[in-house]
Amino acid sequence: MNALIRPRQGRVLAGVCAAVANRFGWNTAVVRVLTVIGVVFFGVSILVYILLWILIPQEPPA
Repeated sequence: MNALIRPRQGRVLAGVCAAVANRFGWNTAVVRVLTVIGVVFFGVSILVYILLWILIPQEPPA
């Protein structure tokens, strides 16, 4: 398993979904869709996404 690090390549907004997908070996598109569903239909706050954006370190430059 990979570490929970926001990648510099392949991210759309902040790389949070890409980091989670890479960490658990899941498809990035599936994680993004589940995130949108969670925010829209189940009231999962966008603040959780922003918090993860702050807490998950970014991949160091190459």
